[in-house]
Amino acid sequence: MTAPGAAPDVVFENVSKFYGEVLGVNKVTLHIPAGITSLVGPNGSGKTTLMNLMTGLIHPDRGAISVRGLSPRDPENLMRSTGYATQFDSAPRWATGMDFVATSLALYGYSRAESRERAWKALEQVSLTDAADRKVAGYSKGMRQRVRLAQAIAHDPQVLVLDEPLNGLDPLVRAETIDLFRHYAAQGRHVILSSHVLQEVDVISDQVILIANGMIVAEGEIRNVRDEMVEHPSQFIIRCRDASRIASLLFNESHVTEIRMNDDRLGLLVMTRNREEFSRALTRVAVAGHVIDGVIPADENVDALYEYLIGGRS
Repeated sequence: MTAPGAAPDVVFENVSKFYGEVLGVNKVTLHIPAGITSLVGPNGSGKTTLMNLMTGLIHPDRGAISVRGLSPRDPENLMRSTGYATQFDSAPRWATGMDFVATSLALYGYSRAESRERAWKALEQVSLTDAADRKVAGYSKGMRQRVRLAQAIAHDPQVLVLDEPLNGLDPLVRAETIDLFRHYAAQGRHVILSSHVLQEVDVISDQVILIANGMIVAEGEIRNVRDEMVEHPSQFIIRCRDASRIASLLFNESHVTEIRMNDDRLGLLVMTRNREEFSRALTRVAVAGHVIDGVIPADENVDALYEYLIGGRS
């Protein structure tokens, strides 16, 4: 249930989508709150299918979807509250950046003057006014990415759905774009994006949804998502002065599955299936007089989670 005054969720209830015999997504149940949510998964995992479903471009074979109280089967109202920026170039070769954004606004019933005013404001938000009168066909990859984002935000939507929005952006523009997402999230809007720029996902996301083979693997805050993936050992880096002796002590712990010595012999990578038992074991080691300079979780970030998801390491 949505709390009084809070923005309603984007909700998937037991949603499945098939493309003939090919599975798109299978039995997906999600309650996505306002804020920045990142969809993470390998190519073909179902991320784009989820985004197309929530924007009404396709409809589920089973289950129901609600986007802040609106049905994707109500396209007129949905498109007014939702902005979608795909990865695909869709601008006519003749269109300038201004034309591309302003023409789309005519679909919402804005006058020509108001469409151009809103288009200019959107191009300003993505730092593209200098190229507003240039043809999109001549834009760089990063500029085309930004003009699609401008088109998505020009009608001031409550839900932004963005497919790889950081791809191809230079560091300065990427930082500005992330600030824009945070601004939207701070206003109680939804920013739902897919990304392989994992460092940014780790920093900007309020929550992450891991998807593979059309199914949700885990969802929630990064730290909580890591805890859900109990089939994978947790990893910790230990900086210490007596690495060999500490390693031998930890090997006696039944929850420790693997230990790797650093090349400098001043640290260890320890894998454990029980984080609480691991913490207690470290306390015993320290009480026994062994100096531990630091303990750092090695896998509480999207990069590590993503590697687990695609089978990069076990």
